[in-house]
Amino acid sequence: MFRSVRAVLFDLDGTLIDSAPDLGAAADRMRQLRGMASLPLNRYRPMTGSGARGMLQVAFGITPAHADYGSLKEEFFTHYTECLLQRTQPFLEVQQLVEVLRERGLAWGVVTNKSERFTLPITRAMPLFSTAAAIVSGDTTPHAKPHPAPLLEAARRMSVSPAECVYVGDDERDIVAGRAAGMRTVAARYGYLGAGADVAAWGANAEVTSPLELLNFLEVA
Repeated sequence: MFRSVRAVLFDLDGTLIDSAPDLGAAADRMRQLRGMASLPLNRYRPMTGSGARGMLQVAFGITPAHADYGSLKEEFFTHYTECLLQRTQPFLEVQQLVEVLRERGLAWGVVTNKSERFTLPITRAMPLFSTAAAIVSGDTTPHAKPHPAPLLEAARRMSVSPAECVYVGDDERDIVAGRAAGMRTVAARYGYLGAGADVAAWGANAEVTSPLELLNFLEVA
């Protein structure tokens, strides 16, 4: 049980929303335009948490060290912009979780490594985020996760101390960032996780297999 909690912060992709279908579609569109066979979503989904890097790795087997990575990344961003909200939806139970948090008097917010050019259109279009007290993107501060700066900025915007926050995410960098910020951390096992992820080794204070499980760990301040 986490005591004296006043706010809950969440990662975005893989924690609050399932954006894998749109991210995967953007990368797969690039394959199709090159006459390559389409890949099934289950090939893209485990790498969704890595954003463009993960999608291009699946689609073309390249890493950021590849000479064409920069141009391919920008092409990917163009295609993704065109389909941001075609298939993206909140995970099951997320809407209910947010409603219960508000009923308990807890503030909530988002800290994601997704850049503002994508985060803001998504969160402005989806009703889920209308009650979020803070939305911090990967380029809102000079540093992205696993640096604690974005989480500390979210706490500042919500007028709560980091020690009064819980941070929930589906990637090891989320847990690293949360711990560095002095927050309690929860690993979302229902998220993308990444290939071969050893969640138990991340060092989170708790793990959940569904969004509503989080409520079992929260004690209101």
